[in-house]
Amino acid sequence: MDKSSNSTNFAAMSEDSPAKTTGVHAHKSAVESPHRDKRARHEESQQAIKRQRLDGQEPVLPIYATQFSKEEIENEPKRPKRKVAVMMGYSGSGYKGMQLNHNERTIEGDLFKAFVDAGAISKANADDPKKSALIRCARTDKGVHAAGNLISLKLIIEDPDVVQKINEKLSPQIRVFGIERTNGSFSAYQFCDSRIYEYLIPTHCFLPPHPSSYLGKKLVQLADQAGDGDAYQERQSEVSSYWAETEEKYIQPVIDRIDPSIRSLAQRALYDISVKEAEEELAKIVEENSEVKEDLTPKEEVKSAKDRKHASSQRAINDAPRFSPELSSKINTEELQKSSEDSPTVTVSEVVNEEVIEKEYEQEPSRPATKDIPVSGARSSVTGEETNERPPGFRSKPFSALETAIRQLRSAYVDAKKAYRIHPCRLERVRSTLSRFVGTQNYHNYTIEKDFRDASAKRVIKSFVVASDPIIIRNTEWLSLKVHGQSFMMHQIRKMVTMAALLVRCGCHEGRIQDSYLAYKLSIPKAPGLGLLLERPVFDTYNARLVGEYERQPIDFQKHEKEMEEFKQREIYERIFREEEKENTFHSFFAAIDNLKSARLLYLSSVGLAAGNYGISSRKPNSDDADNADDATLIESDDEVDIILD
Repeated sequence: MDKSSNSTNFAAMSEDSPAKTTGVHAHKSAVESPHRDKRARHEESQQAIKRQRLDGQEPVLPIYATQFSKEEIENEPKRPKRKVAVMMGYSGSGYKGMQLNHNERTIEGDLFKAFVDAGAISKANADDPKKSALIRCARTDKGVHAAGNLISLKLIIEDPDVVQKINEKLSPQIRVFGIERTNGSFSAYQFCDSRIYEYLIPTHCFLPPHPSSYLGKKLVQLADQAGDGDAYQERQSEVSSYWAETEEKYIQPVIDRIDPSIRSLAQRALYDISVKEAEEELAKIVEENSEVKEDLTPKEEVKSAKDRKHASSQRAINDAPRFSPELSSKINTEELQKSSEDSPTVTVSEVVNEEVIEKEYEQEPSRPATKDIPVSGARSSVTGEETNERPPGFRSKPFSALETAIRQLRSAYVDAKKAYRIHPCRLERVRSTLSRFVGTQNYHNYTIEKDFRDASAKRVIKSFVVASDPIIIRNTEWLSLKVHGQSFMMHQIRKMVTMAALLVRCGCHEGRIQDSYLAYKLSIPKAPGLGLLLERPVFDTYNARLVGEYERQPIDFQKHEKEMEEFKQREIYERIFREEEKENTFHSFFAAIDNLKSARLLYLSSVGLAAGNYGISSRKPNSDDADNADDATLIESDDEVDIILD
């Protein structure tokens, strides 16, 4: 790994400068695995196209394909195609991943259309990327970015300005840095030696769970049960006073402003009960009080008593804490959506604040308009027609006093976490924990549909480091983690990041990572995709052969380093920081884990694997996990806010 992979200009942004948890056994159903489903769908699609052609019908083209007329194709001059490597970067926000998709907008789809529009792919080949032998080096999931990625295909490159013309046809979120000629057998996937990924994560993700959360209480309880109480406290010593100081400085002032009648319920709703349950409890209390008063009140006075009750309730509502526009902007979209679904039809407390009737949807200028989510009365940028669709989190009914109080408390906790600055001892523990991943290990617990005995679950990690000192961006302290590996499985990096963060947060011994390489089936949530980006692939072996045998230029991202860094700062880093500031994705992810009332993560406690039923992985490779979906989908972390315990 070269020196450049251990450093980052991340600091330049500074303001100061379905595998399931084993305990739950899979029902052996006839449902096929997702991989088999995908193959079956592809075969069915191809058969449908053949039937349409036999019936004299024109098949529906993918959204990235262009169908030119026979005359246009015949009139186009014939130009030679060359096998090339295309070096590019992209911000994955708003895209459905890297890989071509028939009906969804993807990075490859936009690239293919740009190649056609720029004349780099002939009109005869504009309807199918297979005709150009398109192969990607690394596939990235929905929302994941790449500062450097590479595809190989056959292009018409006789125009010296072809790169510029291609970029003119692309969104600012995608940039082609350079195109290099290769030998005819080159494959971006097969010839790649290794890949370097970066993961940006706020340092508050390494704080211990709140003492009132389910996980926080269980960690202390099980440490005492295992006779490890003193050692556990020692492992958390540098953050031992954090929550007490936070409660006093950030939380208590908010609690003091909350109406006493709902104060306790608002606090419980953060850790013990849902917003819906809190509303129902409050409704029950008010109803019981109302019945007692009516029993003691003469019938002729009932009406006036109800009037007084209404006036009293209204005063409580008016005196309840209100959301300022600043606090309103911090509300997480998924929290709004969930509370909207959870809220009873008639709440005890009615309208409290006109300022939080809805959350404004903000369309980013450079975000691709594949499936725009327009505000009411807006025109869709896809169809141009007026639409009444609502943005995610839109709420027609204002929040109750209780909901408002809960949101103010959550906002205070978010502010407190943003103000956290990691202690040097804790940072060193993060580094030490990451080093436990280095080497050839069995990562069956870090992906989906992999059995312990599956040879493909073994992967080589060359290095996993904290690439720079912590840096403060928009008042939040961040770390840049860099992992260099030969190849990675689906969700592997995100699960590795979560495991490292949980070990540090929970004061767990680092050796638990070694336990995860054994046959035990452990639940490891996948960290938000927001912080993940492919830094670049490595082609050292091929480059040596290319220069020596074919006398061609090597595939070298370093030649485009300046352009890549500018693009990364503008379109990737800035977008990650902006989205986190707006959505508080990492806070929501770890708060959901801390409040998950399940024994699945208690292997992180002092008791270790004895804390739960972590059975031996005995599934056959590629066995079905679809029937376990209800058990798997426990928390969410991406755009769907999915924290999936696999």
